[in-house]
Order: sequence, then structure tokens, then C-alpha cells
Amino acid sequence: MQTNDIRSILEREANAILSIPVTDAYIKAIDLIAEQVNGKRGKLVTSGMGKAGQIAQNIATTFSSTGTPSVFLHPSEAQHGDLGILQENDVMLLISNSGKTREIIELMDLAANLIPNIKFIVITSNIESVLAQKADVFLSTGKPDEVCVLGLTPTTSTTIMTVIGDILVVGTMERINFRVEDYAKRHHGGYLGDKSRELSK
Repeated sequence: MQTNDIRSILEREANAILSIPVTDAYIKAIDLIAEQVNGKRGKLVTSGMGKAGQIAQNIATTFSSTGTPSVFLHPSEAQHGDLGILQENDVMLLISNSGKTREIIELMDLAANLIPNIKFIVITSNIESVLAQKADVFLSTGKPDEVCVLGLTPTTSTTIMTVIGDILVVGTMERINFRVEDYAKRHHGGYLGDKSRELSK
């Protein structure tokens, strides 16, 4: 690999981010999260399989640290009892690049059977997928090509998922008027804890 190759990967990833479809679905998703979680005291439950699941875990922890209670639910473990974490007023954020992930489709059906009025936000590249069609809010990744030399390994797609998660987190923080004082209460240790307490003085 040469430096030109590295620059090309950076440009392709950056262009994929800039090509994310921007629609009012983001506003709807943020409103739904704020109303159900921050307003009605539900929680945000994220889920995904494989690499998408790792992104879903990160999104959940970031939401929790910024004033919106959130947990990650593993789609396979959900079928062995963990589905019981779901309650009224929860919102599910489901991530699947293909929109065809069997475990996530099954999780959507199981969740709806347990909590008939539960709301779903779906992040996927496939607008025609079952997940996208059943979602209350659908957020498109724009179907970017992976920078992986085989065109297979989740690389660009997971970058896009992370960015979409960041948009939802930041938008929700603004929506609920989350302040540095609130941040400091949730971060006792480390550099961020020290910095937030200093800023809140």
C-alpha cells in the first residue's frame, strides 16, 4: 500500500459520509426518541448482528452518557429470554446493512408480539427490505461501496452507521437541552469527567 492508496480510502469514506441521504426522517427519529425515552420514561434499545451489532453497542453507550437511557440487546440472546428487557414506551433502533439479517427480522417480530405498540427506527441500505418497510422511521445509509479490497468486509458501511448514530445522539442532546452540568453528573472518572466538571463551574 502506498500513501496514494491511503488518501484514496480516506476520500472514498469521506464521500460516502457526504452522500448519506438527508431527509426529515432524522427529525422524526429524534422526536420519537425524545418523546418516548426522555418524555415517557422508556428507553432506547439498539440491536444489530455482527459488525452492525458492535456499532449498535457503541450508539447505546453514547446515548446513555448523554442523557438518553439506552441498552444493547443481542438479537440471538433476545430469543433466549433477554427479550424481557423490553417495556412500554421503549424505542428500538435496529441496524442491518442488507436489511435482510434474519436475526434482526425475527427480533422485530418478537418485539412487536411482546409490546404491540413498540416503535422501530431502522438503519439500512435496503429501502425495499422487510425491516425498512416495517419501520416507523427508516434511515438510509445511501448504500455505499465498501473500501474493502474484496468489496465484502463491513468497512464503509459501518462508518456510515456510526455517523448516523452520531447525528441521532447530537440531535437528541439538542432536543432535550442536555447541558454540560448534566454531562458531568454522568461522568465521574477520567479526562472527560474532569473537563465536564470544570466547564460546569
